[in-house]
Amino acid sequence: MKPTSARISQLAFLALFLILFVQTEYRGHDEINAAVNAFFRADPLVLFSYLLAAKTWTWLLLPALLMVVATLLLGRFFCGWICPLGTVLDLVTPKKRTRRPIAALKGNLKYWLLLPILAAALFNLNLAGLLDPMAILLRGVTFFLYPLLGLGAREGWVGLYRLLGERRDAVAPAYELLHTYLLPFRETLYPLAAFSALALLAIIALEQFEERNWCRNLCPLGTLLGWLGRFSLFKRIPAGLCSDCGKCRELCPTTFDRDLLAKEECILCMECQLHCPHQRISFRLTPGRTGAGPLLPERRVLLGSMATGLLLAIPARFRPPEKGLRLLRPPGVRNEDEFRNKCVRCGECMKVCLKNALYPAAWQAGMEGIYTPVVVPRLGYCEYNCTLCGQVCPTGAIPKLPASIKQREVIGKAVLDKNHCLPFAKRIDCMVCEEHCPIPSKAIRTREVEVLGLDGVRKKVKEPYVVEEICNGCGICENVCPLETKAGIEVFAVTNRTPIAESPGDAADTTGSGSGLGYQ
Repeated sequence: MKPTSARISQLAFLALFLILFVQTEYRGHDEINAAVNAFFRADPLVLFSYLLAAKTWTWLLLPALLMVVATLLLGRFFCGWICPLGTVLDLVTPKKRTRRPIAALKGNLKYWLLLPILAAALFNLNLAGLLDPMAILLRGVTFFLYPLLGLGAREGWVGLYRLLGERRDAVAPAYELLHTYLLPFRETLYPLAAFSALALLAIIALEQFEERNWCRNLCPLGTLLGWLGRFSLFKRIPAGLCSDCGKCRELCPTTFDRDLLAKEECILCMECQLHCPHQRISFRLTPGRTGAGPLLPERRVLLGSMATGLLLAIPARFRPPEKGLRLLRPPGVRNEDEFRNKCVRCGECMKVCLKNALYPAAWQAGMEGIYTPVVVPRLGYCEYNCTLCGQVCPTGAIPKLPASIKQREVIGKAVLDKNHCLPFAKRIDCMVCEEHCPIPSKAIRTREVEVLGLDGVRKKVKEPYVVEEICNGCGICENVCPLETKAGIEVFAVTNRTPIAESPGDAADTTGSGSGLGYQ
């Protein structure tokens, strides 16, 4: 069958999504000029939740505003022509099967998902990224499928090398090509990877019951676009099924559960027009309303959803105080509340993190912080000259900063644990943290002191100390600490994330007084 314009557009945007996904990776360059964040910047759900939660405007989301205008004019075309997840669902959906709608997913359930999300955003709890279709797709690919592809390719190539023996050099350029342009540049295992994959697979599994089940009955972005599309001047003529045919009901992936057109569900795929046996169907720009029902959900749904959003916003903010001690955010994030209100939880910053420092938060950031990026220094550290996370953030939750400014942004402060640090606990020299500290004037220094060794003999040992005023909390000291499991130096979160002085020099703490944060 000849592909339709809508299907060609779908495949083109899915290919663009995948190309940008692969390009949103460290490929030996300090700048990423084209990233998959373009899809989020054109996402109206991201726009509305950002405006309600952050209560400010950013020009980064101008494409989303243009998408809203286009939807008001043309209708819900995004779902049928652009959405990558919708394309994936169309590709995996059997073409011929009996519809078995799930009763629990019918009715106003989609409004019970969208409206509480928007209401919660109004009360400063931005959870839109948890159910945004592009975020779900991107997390499933980033946290599960892409690392699995990298692991499988590497292990498969090792097996091939063993099989080829001395002839392996002949195929080495092929692997180098794959590694340079397709595979992830590092091996990473993410928390919540299985959960992300299951969420994506569950949406795909819904297709076995009804075509575009997720899009029709659950997707909050689709619901928002459908509501905006009710104002569209682009209309299907005739508005309902012809009394002598009814072929449209079989062709339409979303709309004809009733004899009248459900305009908010029409994704403008044009299948009914292309395959109408009588050539009666057309889509035109026509003033006036279609008479397709009320523009708003029932009052009880509207009020109930607002109350649900408020009830979500209150308990979601609870977080045990001790969890905040290690809640380290990416460089440039100075206000925790503002960061959570802007973060779309897409995972792009974690994907490009050069030294494996960023991971999705599970429960250490509370329910409101799930999937937001946190720095885990024992697993990786913030590279001093790297600015990639700020470059790919679609909403500016992680600001895009030049390297000279980013280097002074405070993530946390390093603290020595004298019960574990080797010079204190075992009375032996260790200067690993000082050697690796990237701050030019060294935020970790050593001083020679005379101590009583564990053998009872007095000896001189070089003890480290932290110059708190110039420590940016990058985490490399904790990452390289030679102790197994728990490090002898750890980075803790701080409330005051004011950037360190531009030219601190060596004046700060040159007397060796040390940081007052060290454990005794």
